[in-house]
Amino acid sequence: MGGPPSPLLAVWLDGALHFCTGPEERKARNLEQNPQVVLTTGTNTWNAGHDLVVEGEAVRVSDDARLRRLAEAWERKYGSIWHFEVRDGYFHHGPGRAPVFRVAPRTAFGFGKGERFNQTRWRFR
Repeated sequence: MGGPPSPLLAVWLDGALHFCTGPEERKARNLEQNPQVVLTTGTNTWNAGHDLVVEGEAVRVSDDARLRRLAEAWERKYGSIWHFEVRDGYFHHGPGRAPVFRVAPRTAFGFGKGERFNQTRWRFR
């Protein structure tokens, strides 16, 4: 099980990271078997900025009211090309649909880069 990591667009809302994927994509199929995930973000430089690693459980979001709030957050962050319609517990874009997942952090690791490299760990309840 598994596969190579793949890039995702995500938004932070209500204390969690949210992402979507196609229902037939490897990510969605893997999450059916094991919802434990590691999400990473950062800068593509070695000597400046911060990197962040978040561990948690991906839980499907299917409530249309919550999905509408998330769709608005996606469009605000990424622009109108990422406009989603919401119905029947999915994001819809053109002919496709996408389930949305919520990852509340269980553990996060921060890595500072630059003059002083450093790292920090946070644990959440």
